[in-house]
Amino acid sequence: MKRTILASFVAAGGMVLLTLNLLSPVPLPSGTGEETAKAPVQKETSPIEETFPVESRQKTEEMQQSWDETHSVALLCDEEVKMIRLDDYLTGVVLAEMPPSFEPEALAAQAVAARTLTCRRLGSPKHDRAAVCAQSSCCQAYISEEAAREKYGEDWSKWQEKVRAAVEKTDGLTIRYQGELIDAVYFSSAGGATEKAAAVWGGEVPYLQSVESPDAEERFTAEVRISKEEFRAAILQETPDARLDGGPAGWFGAAYRTEGGGVERIKIGGIDYSGVLLRKLFSLRSTNFTVAVEEDEILFVTYGNGHRVGMSQYGAQAMALEGAGFQEILTHYYQGVNVQENA
Repeated sequence: MKRTILASFVAAGGMVLLTLNLLSPVPLPSGTGEETAKAPVQKETSPIEETFPVESRQKTEEMQQSWDETHSVALLCDEEVKMIRLDDYLTGVVLAEMPPSFEPEALAAQAVAARTLTCRRLGSPKHDRAAVCAQSSCCQAYISEEAAREKYGEDWSKWQEKVRAAVEKTDGLTIRYQGELIDAVYFSSAGGATEKAAAVWGGEVPYLQSVESPDAEERFTAEVRISKEEFRAAILQETPDARLDGGPAGWFGAAYRTEGGGVERIKIGGIDYSGVLLRKLFSLRSTNFTVAVEEDEILFVTYGNGHRVGMSQYGAQAMALEGAGFQEILTHYYQGVNVQENA
């Protein structure tokens, strides 16, 4: 006996009316001897498969993937190149570069800055076999899932979920200046203000200017004490013509500062030294420092931590605590930029 059922569903282009013919089951003869041969089973195509062919379903699945999921990055890590999906890589970068306890909007700002830097390097790789490496001193820090599990212990799942949410929230977003990807540099703490790129690296970059930064100065105030002999030896090795006779109190001249508060230059032994050079010579946390002589020691007091160009991570946290969103944070630290989706 044949039964006819009318069924309808919505497909692309309007309503489709389908007629399904269902056959009533026919009793099979009992197997008293040789079993009845079974008819070969033929695969039937469902109405949905007919309406949405394989090609269309594949395109739909691709459309459901995020931008970060469809892109990968070649990462140089421990002298080995690994191909990592972009969303997984960015999660590892944010976990390595910023405390995961920070506010979600600060983490989101970090994710966009990291994605921008990565995309810029994808177009112009910094290494022979990879676009980026896992070193913060060269490219960006990165921590693998295994290392993060060991580092964060019981809190691993909580922090991983929080950071991944920041990456997913900003999927595909990058920072651009006049349509071009920016060099989205960032650092730990500004100590009151950031530096413009020209003050640190010598080249003018329109979007990397000095701006006020609300991060707490006391968070990264540090002292570095150097003996008179050690200081004198380091200076003479760098510039043998420096005049360092007599007591150290007479070695230092006036200091001139940049717009961002760093030492632009200071005279030592009759020779001008840049704050950038002194930071390197004496492993100072930043170029924003004061110098004093205490008995037979030279005392540096530094404010902030890092090169102080671009986005301050502790500044981003302070802004997020005050209610700023990630786009507001980014357009504060990178001047004249737009935060937009990649094509």
